[in-house]
Amino acid sequence: MSNDNLIKVTVWNEYGDAQKAPAVTRVYPQGLHETIAGFLNKDPEIEAQTAVLEDREQGLSEAVLDNTDVLIWWGHVYHDKVEDKTAQQVIDRVHRGMGIIFLHSAHKSKPFMSLLGASGRLCWREANEKTRVWTAAPGHPIAAGIPENFVIDHEEMYGEPFGIPQPQCTVFISWFQGGNVFRSGVTFQKEYGRAFYFQPGHETNPTYHHEIVQRVIVNAVKWAKPVIKVGPLNCPNVQSLEKLE
Repeated sequence: MSNDNLIKVTVWNEYGDAQKAPAVTRVYPQGLHETIAGFLNKDPEIEAQTAVLEDREQGLSEAVLDNTDVLIWWGHVYHDKVEDKTAQQVIDRVHRGMGIIFLHSAHKSKPFMSLLGASGRLCWREANEKTRVWTAAPGHPIAAGIPENFVIDHEEMYGEPFGIPQPQCTVFISWFQGGNVFRSGVTFQKEYGRAFYFQPGHETNPTYHHEIVQRVIVNAVKWAKPVIKVGPLNCPNVQSLEKLE
C-alpha cells in the first residue's frame, strides 16, 4: 500500500531496441530503469515506479505525473520520439514544483534543453576509460556521505564545454583518463521545481550498480523532492488589497 509520506519517484527510460541489445542486457537484464528503481526502493523514504517510452501516453500521463514527486529521466537514442506534448507536460510539472533528475544522455532531451534554455552540447568519446569524480561542493545535500573523490573504472567520456547556463551549484566535476574534464553534477532551480543533472551512466557500463553512484542518486531524490506544489500557472487578474483612490 502506498504511503503518502514517501517520496514518490518515477524512473523514466526510453528503453528502445538499443537498450535491448546483448551488450546492454548483460549489464541491465531488466533495463537500467528497473535497476535504478530497485536501489531507490531499498530506501525507507522512497517509493519508486518505472515508466518507458512505449507505455501508454509515453509513460508520462497526467495520472502518472500526479503521482510523481521526483521524475528521473534517462534518454539517449530516441529523444525525437518523445512528443512535444509529453515534454511540455513534464516541463509544466517542474515549474509547478516537481523535482527532476536528468541522467547521462538526457542532456539532449527535450525537457532538459527547454527547461535550461540551452543546447546541452558537449564532446564525447566511448572508450571505456577510467573517470575520477570529484566532490566540488561537499556541503551540498546531494554530496552527503560522498567521499572527496571516487573512481568509476569504465565510463563514456563527456567533456567541456557543456552547453548549459550557469548552474545554481556545481556539486561534482569529473576527470577522465584521456584528459578531459566535465561538470558532471549540476543543480538548477526552475520556478518551484529543482533540477539535477548527473553525467555517469552509459548503458553498457555497470555504473548504476556502483554503490557511490547509487548514493548520489538517492541523495538527489531527497534534495529534489517538492518544497511546494502549485496548480496550473496562469496570469490572473486580481483585485487590489488596499483601497485605491
